[in-house]
Amino acid sequence: MKKLVALLLVMVMAISMAACGGTPAGGNGGKASGTEIYFLNFKPEIAEVYTKIAADYEAETGVKVNVVTAASGTYETTLKAEIAKAEPPTIFQINGPVGFQSWKDYCLDLSGTKLYGYLSDKSLAVSEGKGVYGIPYVVEGYGIIYNNAIMEKYFALSDKAVSINSASEIKNFATLKAVVEDMTAKKDQLGIQGVFASTSLNQGEQWRWQTHLANLPLYYEFKDNTAFDNTVLAGLDAKEITFKYGSNYRNIFDLYINNSITAKGLLGSKSVNDSMAEFALGQVAMVQNGNWAWSQIAGVEGNTVKAEDIKFMPIYTGVAGEENQGLCVGTENYFAINSKVSKEKQDASIAFLEWLFSSEKGKSYVTKDLGFIAPFTTFTDDEKPSDPLAKEVLAWMEKSGVTSVAWTFAAFPSEDFKNYFGDALLEYAQGGKSWEEVETVVKDSWKSEKAK
Repeated sequence: MKKLVALLLVMVMAISMAACGGTPAGGNGGKASGTEIYFLNFKPEIAEVYTKIAADYEAETGVKVNVVTAASGTYETTLKAEIAKAEPPTIFQINGPVGFQSWKDYCLDLSGTKLYGYLSDKSLAVSEGKGVYGIPYVVEGYGIIYNNAIMEKYFALSDKAVSINSASEIKNFATLKAVVEDMTAKKDQLGIQGVFASTSLNQGEQWRWQTHLANLPLYYEFKDNTAFDNTVLAGLDAKEITFKYGSNYRNIFDLYINNSITAKGLLGSKSVNDSMAEFALGQVAMVQNGNWAWSQIAGVEGNTVKAEDIKFMPIYTGVAGEENQGLCVGTENYFAINSKVSKEKQDASIAFLEWLFSSEKGKSYVTKDLGFIAPFTTFTDDEKPSDPLAKEVLAWMEKSGVTSVAWTFAAFPSEDFKNYFGDALLEYAQGGKSWEEVETVVKDSWKSEKAK
C-alpha cells in the first residue's frame, strides 16, 4: 500500500510540474504545437526549397508543414488520390478557373484573408460571385518591350510629329500608331533598321501571334459575355466566336508588319530568336514578348541594350477604354485551401501562406530561392526580382486604375486552332489572303475544333 501511495504521489507531482510551465511536446520553448498542415506541391524542381521553408516555419511557430510533391505531370491524379484520404492536403494548387471547376467543392472562400488583401491586382484571383477561391502566387506578363534609349532619342527630335514627350505617355493605339509611323519615317536619324523586330511567322515560331496576340481580341469578346465572371470560362463555353474585335487585332498586326525591320514577304523565314537578337543589338526599338525574354536579350553576343532602358507597354489595339489596360498577366499557379478540413487546419494553412509572402524570412525565400514574381504588395523594391522585365510586370500590376488582361488563351479549343490562325496570318502578310479570309479561318476553325 505504501509503494502504491508513493507511486501515485510521484505521478501527481509530474502532472503538476507539466501544468506549471513545463516545455510542450516537441521542445518548442512555449510555441504553439500539435497542429500539422499538409501542402501538396506542384513543382518538383522547387521541392527542396519548400522543405527548408517548412523546417524554418516549424522552428519559428511550432506548426509542422508536411510538404509532399507530386511527380512531374501527375499533379491532378495525385491530388485526387490524396484528397480522399483521412489526412488530406490542407493547401493544394489549382490551374486557374479551369481547375477551380474541378475542385470547387474543396476550395475555401479566401476573400476575407490578409493573403487576398496582399494581392496587387485582385482581378487575377479565381473568384465566383463574391467569393475568392484561388490566390495566384507567381505571375508572368507580356506586352510590347521597348528600348527607352531609342525612344528618348526620338522624343528629343525637334521635328517629331507628336506632342507627347515620352513613351510612358502612350496610352492608346492611336498615339502608338502616330509615334511608330513617325519613327519609321525617321529611322535613319534614330540609327535603327525598323521600329519593330521581325514578326516571326515560321512554322513553330508563330505563338506570339496565334496565342499571345490572339489573346487580346478574344479576351475582350468573352469579357462582353455577362453570363460569366471570367473570360476563360466564357471562352470554354463558347462553341462559336464572332471575332468581334478582329479589326482591333488587325490594327496592331498591321502596325507590326508595316513598320518592321523585315519585309513582309520574308517573315515566314523568321524565328523568335531572330527578333530578340534584332532588339538586343539595337537594330529596332520594340518587340512583343514576355518577361522571360530578358535572359534572351542579355544573352545575345554584342547586346547593346542596357537593363535600365528595358521597358514594357501594353499591347494597344484601339479598343474603347484601353487607356486603363495593363499588360497581359497570368499564371497557371494558384493556392487553394481545403474547405473540408478542420477550421484549425484551415487557419493554420492560411497563416503559413501569409507568413511566406509577408515575413522577412518568407519573402527572402520567395525571391531568392523560389525565384517568383510574386503579385503581392508586401514586397519592397529591394525584395522584388532584379531583372528589368520582371520589375516592369510588377510595376504595371501596381498601377492605380489599370487592369491587367487575363490569359484567356487557356480557353482556346486546340493547338490546331492556333496553327490554323498562324498559317492564315502568314498568308495575309505575304499577300495570299485578305483580312476577311483570315477572320473566316479564325471563326470556322474555332467552331470545328470545338466540335471535336
